[in-house]
Amino acid sequence: MKSKIAVFLIAVFTSLASHTVFADAVADKIQNRIETARPGLLIRSVSKSEVQGLYEVVIVDGQKIYASESGDYLLAGELYKVTNVGLLNLTQQSQNESRAAKIAAIDENDMVIFSPESPKATITVFTDSDCGYCRKLHRDVPKLNEMGIAVRYLAFPRAGVDSPTYNQMVSAWCAEDKLDAMNRLKTGKKLPGKNCENPIEEQYKLGQMLGVRGTPALVLENGRLLPGYLEPARMAQAVGLSN
Repeated sequence: MKSKIAVFLIAVFTSLASHTVFADAVADKIQNRIETARPGLLIRSVSKSEVQGLYEVVIVDGQKIYASESGDYLLAGELYKVTNVGLLNLTQQSQNESRAAKIAAIDENDMVIFSPESPKATITVFTDSDCGYCRKLHRDVPKLNEMGIAVRYLAFPRAGVDSPTYNQMVSAWCAEDKLDAMNRLKTGKKLPGKNCENPIEEQYKLGQMLGVRGTPALVLENGRLLPGYLEPARMAQAVGLSN
């Protein structure tokens, strides 16, 4: 005779399995419903939100919308939770967590990093070597390092793959001294053409997926995305180093 614990565990696992199958069926139904109504709209994932009966739908470009369980109703916008201390933006929180995880998965060997010996904070910057505000931010890098902020560069050539900027950034990433190559690019100097196995196209596509629309685009350690240039004092504020 089976023990009561064994019977209980079987019941629990059976229940979990049935809920998983149901959740998958609902997600598939929502995805099929939306993609049938809007051919060409590619969906990355469908999952339950914190609101009963409301599902979070992530489009391939990173945008999030919400759908009813039937898939008949969609809501475009941000979802907030009312708490005792104010409003919590659940959409932004979810995007930040996802963005932070994807950035954390990148090998630092595929980045160009300017860092103090013992950084107190780190920013990851999607950059374009020909972008004026990117060059302005780069001039601040020594100051940022003095403040304890490490700057990690990812490539985002705005003109796209195989553009002159793209090719120059490939040359920088393939250089023996990446820091020197980046410094030269950021002062408007041209690098001799060089090619190797490189992450430029992959980083460009990642930036698009994470919601980067221009450069510089700063990603904080918590995954928060800050578009545009910030002067050092405001940067320190953003990463929590100012009083």
